[in-house]
Amino acid sequence: MTNSIENSNPVKGGHGAAFAPDDLDERIIALLREDGRMPTRDVAARANTSPATVRKRIRAMEAAGFMRVVAVTDFAAAGFDLLIAIGIEVENRSAEAVGLDLADLPEVFAVNLTTGPNDLEILVAAQSFEQLATFLHKEVSRVDGIGRLTPALTVDVRKYVSEQVPRL
Repeated sequence: MTNSIENSNPVKGGHGAAFAPDDLDERIIALLREDGRMPTRDVAARANTSPATVRKRIRAMEAAGFMRVVAVTDFAAAGFDLLIAIGIEVENRSAEAVGLDLADLPEVFAVNLTTGPNDLEILVAAQSFEQLATFLHKEVSRVDGIGRLTPALTVDVRKYVSEQVPRL
């Protein structure tokens, strides 16, 4: 497991204003992405500011819901060689209810309500094709309301950045 910094979507902070990070906030986030356990004094030294300022900025970003420090597992290092996106058409049940049932399955690490031909998309990690087949035929098939599955095997991950919000 490695430490990571996640930027969630900017949310309303105090006085109804959206949190807007400045260059120092972005530098602090970048340093914590390198090492989420970096001591405050080291972050301060590398960001050319004081440890008190770093602590204050981190608290403000966390309070605004803009940033959080989390542990992130490396899928490949954990032995999961297969990543699969599965589109799901829901029948005779709400997509929300089916999504909640799917979210309870340990192999599923993301459930998204979607627009387009699929009602849901789930992201699944598996260690082998045998494990994937067991998951699809024994676990997913037990969930009521699934009409059709459209699995797509990830053959190469070119970019995966869960810990940041794009700068617009």
